Amino acid sequence: MARTKTGAIGLTLGGLVAMGALLAPVLAPADPLAMSPRRLGLPSAAAWLGTDQFGRDLLSRLLFGARSSLIVSLSAVTLAAGIGGTVGFVAGYFEGRLDHLLMRAVDVLMAFPTLLLALAVVATLGASVPNLIAAITLAYIPIFSRIVRGSVLSAKQNDFVQASRALGARDARIMAREILPNVLAPVVVQATFNLSTAIMIEAALSFLGLGVQPPTPSWGTMLSEARTFMELDPWLAVAPGTAITIAVLGFNLFGDGLRDALDPRLRGMG
Repeated sequence: MARTKTGAIGLTLGGLVAMGALLAPVLAPADPLAMSPRRLGLPSAAAWLGTDQFGRDLLSRLLFGARSSLIVSLSAVTLAAGIGGTVGFVAGYFEGRLDHLLMRAVDVLMAFPTLLLALAVVATLGASVPNLIAAITLAYIPIFSRIVRGSVLSAKQNDFVQASRALGARDARIMAREILPNVLAPVVVQATFNLSTAIMIEAALSFLGLGVQPPTPSWGTMLSEARTFMELDPWLAVAPGTAITIAVLGFNLFGDGLRDALDPRLRGMG
């Protein structure tokens, strides 16, 4: 994957975001919640990116905002891949009425736009991080279900699967030893792409006040708070907006490179 330019760029950008989130307590020059009299301060040696309307260090809030964003996004994508993947695997392997029933439920979820479905869930359950994770998870479950089901249906037609079945192998062994390895690659690639969109959804819902709640740092809440001060200090919005752009671009490019590495037939597509 690193041999492709897009993959290398994506790995670098995504890695920087991940490292910033992981090492936020070490890298942050100040407590992201600590207020000071130096409000709307310009970048300086004491505050490299300046301060916000409450005198809080902007760089520290960006780093801890990355942590909030990645915790929500990674949790949601992991849960969606696990739940949706299981649904798709069972539906694709056993087919029949069970497949029909599960896929109709998936179709109902897919009828709603991802952001709209997540928004409806959070609005119903209430604004909190667990509810935000649950909302994004529910929105992504049908995507993974469809991908895994298609991969399982394709893998079942392979000669080695037919041979294992002819030799009397049990379903559990066939699923674990023969089919599962052929399903993992598309799931990992899709998870990478969904991670980037999950970051945007988290930011959008937090911007609307339905995600991470102040004063906890979040890129979305930072953008929301910056609206009032756009004329006085536009940098308050530029900083988190740039961070979101870098994160989304990085994970998208990383997904492109990962897809090329895991399936060379798709190189140059998408």
